[in-house]
Amino acid sequence: MKKHPLNRRIRLAGLALATGAALTAGAAQAQDKGTVHLAYVEWSSEVASTNVVRAVLEQAGYEVDMTSLSAAAMWQAMGSGDADAMVAAWLPTTHADYLDRVRDNVEDLGVNLDGTKLGLVVPGYVEADSIRDLNDHADAFNGEIIGIDPGAGLMSLTEEVVDTYDLDLRLRSGSDATMVAALASAINNEEPIVVTSWTPHWMFASWDLKYLEDPEGVYGGAEQIHTIVRQGLADDMPEAYAILDAFEWTPEQMGEVMLMNQEDGADPYENAKQWVEQNQDVVQSWLGES
Repeated sequence: MKKHPLNRRIRLAGLALATGAALTAGAAQAQDKGTVHLAYVEWSSEVASTNVVRAVLEQAGYEVDMTSLSAAAMWQAMGSGDADAMVAAWLPTTHADYLDRVRDNVEDLGVNLDGTKLGLVVPGYVEADSIRDLNDHADAFNGEIIGIDPGAGLMSLTEEVVDTYDLDLRLRSGSDATMVAALASAINNEEPIVVTSWTPHWMFASWDLKYLEDPEGVYGGAEQIHTIVRQGLADDMPEAYAILDAFEWTPEQMGEVMLMNQEDGADPYENAKQWVEQNQDVVQSWLGES
């Protein structure tokens, strides 16, 4: 039995972060094909990809609801069926535990972006080259690693890094935005800082940064970003399912959108629509019309 749409909206609103609750698409061109509910997390990469997918689904005639959640709540929404899809699953390592909890209720459509990386990042002028070097510079870093939202898989891995390397630094949680703000401030003053980060991220195009070597391999190797849908979506919305299944792009393409989103007064949704309009050759392949 399908859940009542109002009940689904109430549950999603309860899960949503205060800064990003339930953005409604309301596409003018919708053709009564139904509403696709997308969950995402407020990371630069996922803001870019989810808005692009929204714009593409709207071009195909769907209405789209986007809901910003913590990583844990995003996976919870997928497992409960309150969200139809997400394009923000970092696998096989970062979100492995989340996937294990909901595996029977979701379908992994595979990779939508290849060439990702996770780790600790410092400005190029910092002397440390390896995570093992951090204790030698703990005071310079004010005894802390600047992290992102506490529910992120990257944060769990970094807690493991702190234990594995017996670091004399405390992991400080925050968000993608607060991490970038701290990094920008440190770079402007040429001060040492170490942050949790990932590729693709627009900040690598803006500053000279480097990953610290991880000789123990705690962060694992290269990862991919996967598309996850709820069980039953293929039957309920076969065309939307096919579009989500076909969605795949490159770090360079994602980087274009992320950089657009960093401009003053940028609107990620409007930028996504602009990118989709200017890249119809790519979009048509996702729509199955190439």
